[in-house]
Amino acid sequence: MALGLCACIVLPAVAAAQDSVRTENVTARLVSERIALTPGRTAWVALHLTIRPGWHTYWLNPGDAGEKTEIAWTLPAGFKAGEIAWPAPERLVEPGNIAVYGYTGTATHLVPITVPADAKPGERVTLTAEARWLVCEKICLPEEGKFSLSLPVQAGAAPGGQGPGNEAPVEGRWADVFDQARAALPKPSPWPARFALEGKTLTLRLDGAALDASRIVSIEFFPATPGVIVPAAKQSVRHDAKGLTLVLEAASKAGAQKALDGVLVIKEKLDSGTVTQSFALAATPGASASGGELSLGLALLMALAGGLILNLMPCVFPVLSIKALSFAAHGGGGRMGRHGLAYSAGVLVLFGAIGGALIAFKGMGAEIGWGFQLQEPVFVMLMAYLMFAIGLNLSGLFDFGGAFAGIGNKLAAREGLAGAFFTGTLAAIVATPCTAPFMGAAIGYAVTQPAAVSMAVMLALGLGMALPFLLLSYSPALLRRLPKPGPWMERFRQFLAFPMYATAAWLVWVLSLQAGDGALLAALGGAVLIAFGLWLWQSTRQVGTRARRAALAVAVVALAVAGALVVWAERGVPSRETAADDRWMAFDPEKLAAFRREGRPVFVDFTAAWCVTCIVNEKVVLRSDAVWASIKRKGIVAMKADWTRRDPAITRALAALGRNGVPVYALYPPGDGAPALLPQILTEAVVLAEFGQFPDRPVPQRAGQ
Repeated sequence: MALGLCACIVLPAVAAAQDSVRTENVTARLVSERIALTPGRTAWVALHLTIRPGWHTYWLNPGDAGEKTEIAWTLPAGFKAGEIAWPAPERLVEPGNIAVYGYTGTATHLVPITVPADAKPGERVTLTAEARWLVCEKICLPEEGKFSLSLPVQAGAAPGGQGPGNEAPVEGRWADVFDQARAALPKPSPWPARFALEGKTLTLRLDGAALDASRIVSIEFFPATPGVIVPAAKQSVRHDAKGLTLVLEAASKAGAQKALDGVLVIKEKLDSGTVTQSFALAATPGASASGGELSLGLALLMALAGGLILNLMPCVFPVLSIKALSFAAHGGGGRMGRHGLAYSAGVLVLFGAIGGALIAFKGMGAEIGWGFQLQEPVFVMLMAYLMFAIGLNLSGLFDFGGAFAGIGNKLAAREGLAGAFFTGTLAAIVATPCTAPFMGAAIGYAVTQPAAVSMAVMLALGLGMALPFLLLSYSPALLRRLPKPGPWMERFRQFLAFPMYATAAWLVWVLSLQAGDGALLAALGGAVLIAFGLWLWQSTRQVGTRARRAALAVAVVALAVAGALVVWAERGVPSRETAADDRWMAFDPEKLAAFRREGRPVFVDFTAAWCVTCIVNEKVVLRSDAVWASIKRKGIVAMKADWTRRDPAITRALAALGRNGVPVYALYPPGDGAPALLPQILTEAVVLAEFGQFPDRPVPQRAGQ
């Protein structure tokens, strides 16, 4: 481990000064860039460490543990040594959730030496240094060495054609070392930077950093001051049209910072391979470091509004009709308030569970988003079975009692409240394929925040969904307007079975896209077995005990076989052919970047087969002749990012846009400009207006392009 307090062995200092020191783990050398010193100029020397594989030394800020490398100089009169020029570090994560900032392989610490103007040509000058460093693997070893470097002072003509007063030639043995060390030094940042602290969240805003999010591998910030952020915490980044925002977990000293200095390390994927660049940042405090991004208050309001709109989505409305039927069954009785609370509790519990799963998976480094459970064929099939069983219940094939779906005539206190709670959880489950307006930005904000903030946004979303029924249950005036109980209720109950059957059929279709025709056969066979088991269980309710037990055994076996079919279906080979025609190109970050470099705009449809909003937008808007005529006229490349099954590349692209679910419609301009995000509910006029910003540029549209 990097903890310098454990198992440390102090090595004796080297008695005699020399230009190199070798230990078991480090070979250290004091080297000069040039063969001689020039009066009045700055000479560069370096402490060059070659580190044993698996071991590391430390940066200016060592992170959770460790000590930075230090150099103490003894120089002739008039000579002055500057501060170490630190190369950009790397983050090293160790067991116990410890992260340190340091170097592996080699570490070159450049130091400027000011040579006085009155230094006498022809004399030799000795530069003496005493260096200390900590090198760690499973144990930490403090090491040190005394170094001396003797160099001549040179003026006038020099070998190699150097004129009077020019610097001496470069020392050939160390030229590459100095070149590589300078390349690793952070460049001055071209972007103004601001930071802000809100609770335990530190946001770092870079205005004007319009980086191509599809090409970014990683972005990490290393503060120069220890104790400002939690080194082991995940750093998330949000891109927008005006720059980017880094979201960091603040540590104990964050609140005391009047300025925030550090290094930003960006790894970017180019045609030639992955390139790493580093920039020295000096951020000033700002009232908001979000650059127009969401605040917590706005995110909560947007989540609440998105939850309200979810009630109007086609995937949710059938379940809400069941709840309305249960309200009518009471005829507006006085217990409706308790039922509203139970229903709300069911919604909140389910949204809390989804939020907890997102937080847990994010903590493990998984790349998932809203609706992640619908990317798993097993879950989709179980959902289809649940919708099918509820449909059979509403059709009257079997009855588990009034509490099963929150309806019936036996809504006594316990049964009725249980039914209300179940209906709330069911409504929340079937809401996950839908994304309402305002939801995308709110959820995208939530997943970049600490766990408490993420959960607050998810619960606000659930509260918004539960709010209409909660208000209805406490409004006597509205309850009195509900129709009176009567024979119509049974017919309406039976009618509600058909939306459930339709939902089950749609889910089976999604499953076939995810896992192939074998899964389709498994789903249909499982549904038949479930229907048979439920019918058998119901038909033997009035016969003898033995017959009832036999029927129950058959039903259990039928359900077990259906469950086995679920597992078997997941082994199917996923189908990625979801585009209805060849006008769409499959999403590819590298091709996206290549088209933009060619000067072509790219429109990306982030979609999924289980996303109802996506399907409606595609049918109504994205397949229209006017939209495709504009795409061809403007030379726009149309890409489809199919998220039906889990796809890390698509998840990363969504995160770069500040989103965590579908639908998302992104229009990338040519070059490196930030993409524009279209509304989640599309209209033809909105799409054509966005496309209209580009000049006409007819480009032949080949298949798949």
